[in-house]
Amino acid sequence: MKSIIPVNQPDLSPKAKTYVVDAVTSGWVSSAGPYIKKFEESYARWLGVRHAVTVTNGTAALHLALAALDIGQGDEIIIPDLTIISCPLAALYCGATPVFVDVDPVTFTIDATQLESQITKHTKAIMPVHLYGHPADMDPIMAIANKHKLYVVEDAAEAHGAKYKGKLVGSIGDIGCFSFYANKVVTTGEGGMVVTNNSKLADRMRLLKDLAHSPKKRFYHEQVGYNYRMTNLAAALGLAQLESVEKYIAKKKWMARMYKKYLTGIPHLVLPPQMPWAESVYWMYAITLTPDAPITKDTLRKKLLEQGVDTRDFFYPLHTQPILKKYHKKGDRFPVSVSAANRGFYLPSGLAISEKQIHQVAHVLNHTLTNL
Repeated sequence: MKSIIPVNQPDLSPKAKTYVVDAVTSGWVSSAGPYIKKFEESYARWLGVRHAVTVTNGTAALHLALAALDIGQGDEIIIPDLTIISCPLAALYCGATPVFVDVDPVTFTIDATQLESQITKHTKAIMPVHLYGHPADMDPIMAIANKHKLYVVEDAAEAHGAKYKGKLVGSIGDIGCFSFYANKVVTTGEGGMVVTNNSKLADRMRLLKDLAHSPKKRFYHEQVGYNYRMTNLAAALGLAQLESVEKYIAKKKWMARMYKKYLTGIPHLVLPPQMPWAESVYWMYAITLTPDAPITKDTLRKKLLEQGVDTRDFFYPLHTQPILKKYHKKGDRFPVSVSAANRGFYLPSGLAISEKQIHQVAHVLNHTLTNL
């Protein structure tokens, strides 16, 4: 059987085993223990924010952020149409309504020029997503949010270390949300983080993530809370990975340079952009076929897999998801997200990828597309 170049293969820090074994040996294996605090403080310091709060995963981070902002029934959250289902689910968990906006034709992040047309008296927040490691254009988003007195909740799950005009994404809006899934730049296996400069929001998120025990006495509850606590074991792994984050970011950028070197000139391929104001971390090396390509994305992906190269689809546009169709406003169109989803996929991009593997991926792509 032909060996497969996987879409993702993580690279664990040499300190990972040391820290996790230490956590096991200490007996602090659940949601209390010193690595929780160390990881939160180190992450906040690295990101340049005042507060970081660990949670169980990126979806929980998004939900906790909206809950802390008291978003609920009747409120609307503006979300890019091309993103993971976690974003609208977080709104639905709060009883709010997701409102979809098409994406920019170059970066595939939320199109800020379309935001104001979707703002109503019910709009409470904008949720930009830094898709596949490339930042959204935050200045116009923040300006619109300030004008209309809206919150901004950044989904930076795929963009640890990406920068917008020199500022790390996730630190720009009211709350930033991160995922530490196994394929992320920083991983805890499963896990997430919410970050903010607002002390009141940080306190509220800490309260809500731990079942909302009353500050007056434990096991006494005056409001709805959630069990979104990260374990000390996961935090130990996260701290080890964070200590190597600059190495991992450099590896992602190296990967992008290698792919560009080997893929440039191959017909019918559009390589991922990097806008002048952005510093992408290329979380996944996301490419698209040109509109005139003589092969469909699905057929090409099948041919690549037959030759040992695994790939992944872009996200499906939110307005096409069966569970979300009732939130699709009549008359709204999303030509960019539909086109991107139809033509886009990403290549093997894990932190453990080698130049030999990148060269092989490019060779298979070139051979397939030039011999149609």
